[in-house]
Order: sequence, then structure tokens, then C-alpha cells
Amino acid sequence: MTVNQEQDYTKRFDFGLWRKLLRYAAPYKKLMLALGFVMICAAGIDVIFPLMTKYAIDNFAVSHTLEGLKGFAMGYFALVIIQAANAYVLISIAGKIEMGMCYDIRRIGFKRLQELSFSYYDKTAVGWIMARMTSDIARLSETIAWGLVDFVWGAMMMIGIAIVMLIINWKLALLCLAVMPVVAFLSMYFQQKILKAYRVVRKTNSKITGAFNEGISGAKTTKTLVREEKNLEEFKTLTKEMYSSSVQAAIFSSVYLPLVLALGSIGTALVLWRGGQGVMLTALSFGTLVLFVQYSIQFFEPVRELARIFAELQSAQASAERVLSMIDTEPDIVDSKEVLEKYGEVFNSNRELWPDIAGNITFRNVSFSYKDGEKVLENFSLDVKAGETIALVGETGSGKSTIVNLACRFYEPTEGEILVDGVDYRTLPIAWLQSNLGYVLQTPHLFSGTIRENIRYAKLDARDEDIVNAARLVNAHDFISKLEKGYDSEVGEGGSRLSTGEKQLISFARAILANPRIFVLDEATSSIDTETEHMIQEAIQKVLENRTSFIVAHRLSTIRSADRILVIRDGKVLEQGSHKQLMKQKGYYYNLYTNQFIDEQELGALNA
Repeated sequence: MTVNQEQDYTKRFDFGLWRKLLRYAAPYKKLMLALGFVMICAAGIDVIFPLMTKYAIDNFAVSHTLEGLKGFAMGYFALVIIQAANAYVLISIAGKIEMGMCYDIRRIGFKRLQELSFSYYDKTAVGWIMARMTSDIARLSETIAWGLVDFVWGAMMMIGIAIVMLIINWKLALLCLAVMPVVAFLSMYFQQKILKAYRVVRKTNSKITGAFNEGISGAKTTKTLVREEKNLEEFKTLTKEMYSSSVQAAIFSSVYLPLVLALGSIGTALVLWRGGQGVMLTALSFGTLVLFVQYSIQFFEPVRELARIFAELQSAQASAERVLSMIDTEPDIVDSKEVLEKYGEVFNSNRELWPDIAGNITFRNVSFSYKDGEKVLENFSLDVKAGETIALVGETGSGKSTIVNLACRFYEPTEGEILVDGVDYRTLPIAWLQSNLGYVLQTPHLFSGTIRENIRYAKLDARDEDIVNAARLVNAHDFISKLEKGYDSEVGEGGSRLSTGEKQLISFARAILANPRIFVLDEATSSIDTETEHMIQEAIQKVLENRTSFIVAHRLSTIRSADRILVIRDGKVLEQGSHKQLMKQKGYYYNLYTNQFIDEQELGALNA
């Protein structure tokens, strides 16, 4: 099981990246301001508590009097109640921000996945996409929401404590804060190490998710090839890499935090040493010494929290880089600025302005190369009249599917142009062409749900009668009616409860429901039994009538009625004509058809 290499990230802590990410927090600006205010209040009360302790020691304990204790106790209790209310509010608000941002980023990410071109999916594993959409986004929203809580609280606590200490005794305050430059240096050093380790962790997590996906989807192949042990070894290698990287990241974090704690303890020790001398010399009250000890401990508690946040930000940046790289990926196939201004974007297009489509398609001197430089078509020309059925045959890799994908605008020519009804299709919306397109794949994909829901997927406002009529048209109604729940029968994940032929018929009905002007059958009968093939052949005759259609075929018996058959070789048309014309030529097509016919006859005799 080969796992492709994913993009590596090498930047240090990137404030620009986080500024970009915070734009997704814009809808929660009011909530975040409210959360910040609550945290400032909470930090302020935490700063007041040691002052209350100092007051109690100097005015009650040292003075040996209880006068005013009742009022003091009531004030202290009131602060406790307010702090409890702050805790409730901050948890509530932070939870809303976390869940809201998680939802928003996933929605934006899913929208972008709908917009991205086929080329993105050609080079990006499903498992990697799943990791970005689930664990990476969850990590980001959690870090932003709760990181804000801890950051605002920690920063306000440190500022408040530093101000009070400097006002009360600036010399003792500076002694306490003397360790801060060392803390800053350690933070700069460890952030690089932690970020590097977490990048490996997130990258390996994607690989593991991809391995899970391949392992589950390829379970039958694994069992038939008896590869369970080999797959387990490969998976162990991945998990070991994840384990090693996670341990390394944890070690850096576990070393960093105790060092900060130790430095905080040194600050507290300095306060005790110097402050104790002041108490003994009566230059400092006992309450003030207790205040500074408490403050030195409290001051380094937010330092530790900020250190923890800093470590988590390293991990979250690895997630942020991967999520934003997906969201910021631009589709290869996009509408031009002029098209967008006239018709609107794909999710909000002004369909009333769309011209009607007849179905004439012209390839004019088209060349096409994939991004890796592989040239598939060169100076290819073809004129298809509306309602004409074009069959494409040839060896694997000859360019058949590329021609169809270009006609459907899943890819665009690198040179030349493609005209639809005499107009370059790049001057019209992508959605205009693809909404008039019916596509049936060799391996049909059904979504979890009922047969009715899967057929209606092509036209969500279709009536039940329309669904039944589409099923009748493709000869699927009879087998559907025999099922226990008929059209309300569950198809299972990916259509697992149906045979390949049944899935193909349902996908055929789904494609025809939208009444497309252009129809594509891509090896649609290559993996089904002969009986189902005959059913689909009958359906094809009815469905393709008066529609422009492309048939990519392996079984040549399915294309005998095509208006034109193109024999494609190395991206060029080797032969073309009707079935009868090509058979008379006795060329490449003749040999291909004859050999396949003999093979089918021999297979039939063996099975008889």
C-alpha cells in the first residue's frame, strides 16, 4: 500500500497565517469581545484576591483585632460569587465560538472541495482530505476559542500583578521579574523544536487516515490477495512514525513547561530571600511579603499557561497550514471575470441569462497536457453535431477519457478551443455546461440512502412520477419493484446492497432524470453481465435519441449503432466512421472487433 508524499511546511511561527485564520472568527467578533471582557474581569479579581489576603494579615492577624472582619468577609464572598459567574459565562461563550468556528471552517472547506477541479483529486488522497476536514479543523477551533480564554486571562493577570507589585515595592518586583528574559529565550528556542515535531505528527496523521481509507475500501482485494499481514506491517510502520513524532513533540513540551516552572520557583525564592530580610528589618510588612509570595506564584502560573498555549499553537499551526492550504487552493478550471460579472458565481448563478443548449460540440486544434507535462492530445479536431452519438475506442491511455473530460469541461485545453453551439465554452459559466450533462461511469457511485433519494439526487425537486418514469426508461423499474420496499429500499454504503448491474441502472436513471442535452457513457457496460448489458443497450437506444452523446467503450458490441466511431491512438484519430464503414475498411477497428467477437464466442462456449 503506497502512501504518497504530502506537502511539507518549513516556516517558523507565522503570525500572518494566524491573522488570516482569524478572519474566520469575524462572525464571532461580539462574542470574542464579550469573552475578552469576562476574562479581563476574571483576571482583575484574581489580582485582587492576594490584596485581600494582605489586608486581612496586616489588619486582622498582625493587629489581633476582628473589627471590620464581617464587611471584609462579605466583600470576599461577593468576589467569589462574581468569579463563579465569570467561569460559567466564559465556558458558555468559548464553547459557542469553538463549535461555531468548527462548523464554519468545515462548511467553507466543503464548499471549496466542491469547487476544486479534477486535478486536485488526482493528486490528493481521500484520507488526507478527511484528516484536514475533521481532526485538523477541530484542533484549530479548539485552540482559537480556548487559547483566547487563556491568553487574555494570562496576559491581564501578568500585567495586573506587575503593576501592583511595582507600585507597592518596585525593587522587590524587579527581582521577581528578573527571570523573564530567560523565559523568553527558552520560548524562542523550544517553539522551533515543538513546531517541527508537530508538523511531522499532523503529516503522519494524514497518512494514517489515508491508510485507514484504503484499507477499508480495499478490504475485499486485501483478502483475495491474502495481504493482511503485509498491510499490517505497513500500517505498523506508519503508526510507529506517528508514535515517534508524538513522543518527540511531547518531550519538548514536557521539558519546556518544567523549565518555566523552575524559573518561576527561582523568582519566588528570590522574593522570599529578599522579602524575608525586609520583614526581619521591619522595612516590609508581613502582609506585603505574603502578597509578593502569592503574586510571584500567581505571576508564573499565567506564564506557564502562556507557555502551554505557545506549545499548543505550534501544534495548531501545523493544522492551520494544512487546512488553509486546502481552502486557499484555487481550482484549475474557473469562470473568467467577465463571465462572473454577467452570470454570477457557480453557487449563485443567474440561470435566467443562460442560453439554451442544442449540443453541437467542436474541438478546434486542441492540445492538452497534464500538469506533470504528459501530453495526451496534440492538434486534435472534431466536429460533433447536435444529437449525434460518438463512440471512442482505443487502447488504455490513448486519450479517450481525456477527450470526454475536455468536452465536459472537467479540464480545459492547453492550446486550441472547444466550441459549444459555435461559442467558446470558456465564455459561458461552467455550471451552464455541466448542468446540461448526464454522466454514467464504469463504476457507479451511489450515496447512502434509498433508491428514490439516489435517483432524485440529479434533480432535487423531481416528483415521484418523474423518478419512476426515469427508472422505466432505463429498464430499472422491474427490479426495483421486486424489492421489499421498492423505491424506498436502502442501497447501503456505496450501493453495497445492490449488484453492479443494478447500481448501473440506478445511476443511469439518475443521469437521465435531469434531462441532459449531452450524455456521456464511460465504459458503462464493461463490468456487468450480458443480460444487464442488453437491458442497458435497450435503454441507451431510447435515452440517447436526439441527445449529443459520447460513449467510451471497451465492449465494441455496445457501440455498433453509434453514428460515428472514432478509433483513438496516441491522442489522434486513427480511423473514423460507422460500424459498417469501419468493418469494410478491415483496418485496426476490424481486427479489434473480430478478435473481441471470437473471444466472446469462445467464452460463451466454455460457459455453455
